[in-house]
Amino acid sequence: MRKGFFIAAVSAAVLLAAGVVCFLLWQEGLLVPNRPSKEQFPVRGVDVSAHQGEIDWPVLAGQDLSFAFVKATEGSSFTDARFRENWEEARSCGLRVGAYHFFSFDSSGEAQAAHFIETVPKRQGDLPPVVDVEFYGDKEQNPPSREEVEAQLVPLLTRLTEHYGVKPILYSTGKVYKRYLSGGYEGYDIWIRDVFFTPSLPDGRAYAFWQYSDKGRLSGYQGKENFIDLNVFCGTEEEFWRYGVQP
Repeated sequence: MRKGFFIAAVSAAVLLAAGVVCFLLWQEGLLVPNRPSKEQFPVRGVDVSAHQGEIDWPVLAGQDLSFAFVKATEGSSFTDARFRENWEEARSCGLRVGAYHFFSFDSSGEAQAAHFIETVPKRQGDLPPVVDVEFYGDKEQNPPSREEVEAQLVPLLTRLTEHYGVKPILYSTGKVYKRYLSGGYEGYDIWIRDVFFTPSLPDGRAYAFWQYSDKGRLSGYQGKENFIDLNVFCGTEEEFWRYGVQP
């Protein structure tokens, strides 16, 4: 009995230690759980904000990238400090570029749409605008109701669709998708975040983009954030270059 207990205790300690080591390696970006195959996901890209600091776009773009989503706005008044620079320089390197808006639970959809439209030019060939819906602050502990979020999100999406002539992409985490988006928002493409597993949406819906890592390490940027988000387009190269392009 004592021997069995000792073996079980040692085994548990070894597993715990291994788990801690894996977690620390993941935190440092040295262990990447997801490695989507190039054959299945040939189109790669990044998403960036001022956290990556000054970006050398020719260097960054030269690392097998086809697209970049650039943070533009947040809520009804915040504009990313490097949006304009990133927006112009990423495109000059031959990347397809899209702008994203960080959705606020605390501002009206109309005000958020007006701020994004004022900030982001309408250009032929760009990727559709993105609305990033995720928890921040204490929202995960005190989440608004689905009805409250819908009352702000729907007017935002409607106004952006009217202005840019294409439905925005909805970015979300699995938890937020399940609470607020699952089963709704038909016709809006999904960009899902899952940095540990291949995602599967609870309503069986397909997704257009997958953020598979938030611990990427590439050359070409120097900011307070050491890592960069890595993404794939869920389709072929031919489908990607046609994606979201208005006739």
